[in-house]
Amino acid sequence: MHIRTSFPHTTTHEDVRIPLSDGTSLYARVWRPVTGEPVPALLEYLPYRLTDWTAPRDAQRHPWYAGHGYASVRVDIRGHGNSEGLPGDEYSEQELADGVEVVEWLAAQPWCTGRVGMFGISWGGFNSLQIAARAPEALKAVVTVCSTDDRYDNDVHYMGGSVLAVDMHAWAATMLAFVSRPPDPAYAGDAWRETWLRRLAAVEPFSHTWLAHQTRDAYWRHGSVCEDYGAIKAAVLAVGGWHDPYRDTVLRLAQHLPADRTRGLIGPWSHQYPDRGLPPGPAIGFLQETLRWWDHWLKDTDTGVMREPLLRAWISDSHPPATVYGTLPGRWTGEPSWPSPHVTTVSYGLQGAPALVRSPQHTGVDAGRFFPFGNDADLPPDQREEDARSASFEFAVGEETWVLGRPRVRLRLTAHAPRGQVAARVCDVAPDGSSTLVTRGVLNLSARHGRDRSVPWTPGAVEDVEFELNGIGHAFPPGHRIRLAVSSAYWPWVWPQPGSEAGFTLDPAGSFLELPVRRREPASAVSFEEPEQAAPLGVNFPATLDEPRPERLVVRDVAAGTWRLEVDPRYGGTRVYPDGLEFTEEALETYTVQEADPLSARTRSDWSIRLHRPELGWDARVRTRSEIGCDGDAFVTSDEVICTEGDEVVFHRTWEKRIPRTAG
Repeated sequence: MHIRTSFPHTTTHEDVRIPLSDGTSLYARVWRPVTGEPVPALLEYLPYRLTDWTAPRDAQRHPWYAGHGYASVRVDIRGHGNSEGLPGDEYSEQELADGVEVVEWLAAQPWCTGRVGMFGISWGGFNSLQIAARAPEALKAVVTVCSTDDRYDNDVHYMGGSVLAVDMHAWAATMLAFVSRPPDPAYAGDAWRETWLRRLAAVEPFSHTWLAHQTRDAYWRHGSVCEDYGAIKAAVLAVGGWHDPYRDTVLRLAQHLPADRTRGLIGPWSHQYPDRGLPPGPAIGFLQETLRWWDHWLKDTDTGVMREPLLRAWISDSHPPATVYGTLPGRWTGEPSWPSPHVTTVSYGLQGAPALVRSPQHTGVDAGRFFPFGNDADLPPDQREEDARSASFEFAVGEETWVLGRPRVRLRLTAHAPRGQVAARVCDVAPDGSSTLVTRGVLNLSARHGRDRSVPWTPGAVEDVEFELNGIGHAFPPGHRIRLAVSSAYWPWVWPQPGSEAGFTLDPAGSFLELPVRRREPASAVSFEEPEQAAPLGVNFPATLDEPRPERLVVRDVAAGTWRLEVDPRYGGTRVYPDGLEFTEEALETYTVQEADPLSARTRSDWSIRLHRPELGWDARVRTRSEIGCDGDAFVTSDEVICTEGDEVVFHRTWEKRIPRTAG
């Protein structure tokens, strides 16, 4: 990583409040080049608190852009951080309408040329696309990283029509803790406590809403730009990583948006910006690459970025299973269009007698983290135990086979209960028997005729189902085997269905694995500069004598047949900011299931957050507990928030809710 301290422009920054039409003001930090000429503006728009939580990341990027001649602006969404107003659901109508106003406000500033770009990762990547779909005149280009075009089937809530227990729960619990944090009196002033209490009175756990919409209805169509790609008029650079759950969006955007204002980029990365150097690498000079994008679309400079292939994608070489990789071996390819003329679908027919697939309910404990962040235990370990809990089919690799895109399975099933699910994994099996997960997908069997409806299966009926797996770039070497493993459970990624312990019978006759095989070619001309960032913020991480918790711990009660997965998401621990703020957060996620009982599934998340300013005598704490259980008819949720200032409890509320299982 090259830390840059000298730029074409000297810079300045200031905190401002952006007024909205309803009288609410949003808190913003603006970095600008020192120049007498107006410049284009770049906007990152998030709920994650610019004065603390994203401040280290912001310092890497916004001053860098300002040093290259842009006004780079970071804004806290209404009801979050030091902004006014009340919090709402993610990507709400209010959030997007406010975002359009912010774009228009930036364009109208005397220091702005009137041209605006938006960028962001995850939430900021989502709303960049969603605001672009509203086509404000000033918004000319976006860079969307690790984001989705489909809020129902490619987000943290549902996958293949099934409830994503692993992140439906964990993210709702995280946001409950996040939204309960107070404004910072060092920036919000004396009104911070009154603002905090108003916000807390408006808090509602996200899980209530998300579980109330178990099929793809109008709630999920809102904000899903796949409903109308033509609404996006801005130029779009879509970026993802093969170890990020949102990478399929890059492929769809490359396919459906106009090629003359769209480019896609997929590397080996996790849910991180590609320049940060977090596993797996290699990292690239991403800020320089985005500068080429901004200069082309916001300054009319020919940077050559639109002469790059429509899609630049990384194909990883085969690698042994591990939960973390510093750098993966492989190569870049350039695809002139998507679908690519270099990719051909190859069908592999399944062989053998019909197999009863009745997987133990803990199948999936070795799935790895849904959102890998580059931590030591994020990625799936050796899949041999998972494969043994599945029906497996293998295909010999005679010559090196490159796969690029989304595999698909077509399976002939006889289900033995009205509801259930099927999970399919493609693994790279080495001669020593080790099994590396390549990609996977799941299908809620009641969603087999469409994600917008729930159609129970007639027990004993035979049907052919098909679904896509997540996209991947991977090279299978000769002498290895391609393994397709099919299971009837995948906990805690997929919430078990009532009766799913009965499983299904898979008939290999009429069942296929289809792989998108990419033509092999000599080394590609695709290349990138080395990573570069602005100087770090200077956050300190105090040493501690506490023994660190394992990141992922699997506990098996042999006599009871119960499995418990404990996850420390490693969001940040304790850090001290240059402005004196002491910030501590701890979280623990727990997933339990009895191996023979799908109704035993339980999730729990506990959060503790402390914000402390010794010089102000300010000490605020947030503790939350979130749980989800189920029976055959309903999900049962329980949430609690306790907030204190010093020794005083200023807020304490619990929620208990029973939500009918209509499809999930």
